[in-house]
Amino acid sequence: MAQLFYLKECPSTNDEISKFLLYENSDFIALHTFNQTKGRGQYGNTWSSTAEKNVAYTLAVSTHHFTLSDFMFNYYTAIIIRDFLANMTECDVKIKWPNDIILKSKKIVGILIEKKKINQKNYFIIGAGFNVLQENFDEISNASSLSVLTGKRFRLEEFTVSLHDFLIEKLSNIPTDGEILKRFNDLLFRKDEISVFEIDKKRQNGIIKFCDEKGEIWIELEEGLRSFYHKEIKLLY
Repeated sequence: MAQLFYLKECPSTNDEISKFLLYENSDFIALHTFNQTKGRGQYGNTWSSTAEKNVAYTLAVSTHHFTLSDFMFNYYTAIIIRDFLANMTECDVKIKWPNDIILKSKKIVGILIEKKKINQKNYFIIGAGFNVLQENFDEISNASSLSVLTGKRFRLEEFTVSLHDFLIEKLSNIPTDGEILKRFNDLLFRKDEISVFEIDKKRQNGIIKFCDEKGEIWIELEEGLRSFYHKEIKLLY
């Protein structure tokens, strides 16, 4: 049984979810809010959000369901969140390595996945911040929202329930590692395009070729093909 809880306001759904896991006996427990005050992103980054305009959602999934490596689980999570948004918007949605979701070259979702042991049980904690109705992104020039980019209006509660149901369904039916890796690479943002990267505080051109099963991205640079882990390289577009 999957359960979805709501808080009117909280600092971080990824932090608050543990309180619900102490009392609920389920392999899928989710928490959402439309007013997250101290959201966290990948590798210590912050995720700011305007109240009642966006969705902060966290899903705790018991790890005993999966034989996937952490990297493959991250890839698959990005894929299914991407698929949900592609279905909803009827647009071509991409994944910016390692797991930002991109629509029309703008970031619309940030994902943070953590692994935690809570109440003697191991969980993947999937946190995602969805820009849904927000219109002003002055401080984050590469971000936008579903409403701005599609011209559609969304009801936040309906959006979240649909998201929750979709993720539970997809996480209950896991493809093979090979299928996940192929699909992730097929959906890569700016794959096989000349892009500008920042490496060791220097800019240079390169072409994204593929991501591997270890979570690294391979880029064709002037000196040849090189692999990078997250934070070793930054895509500037």
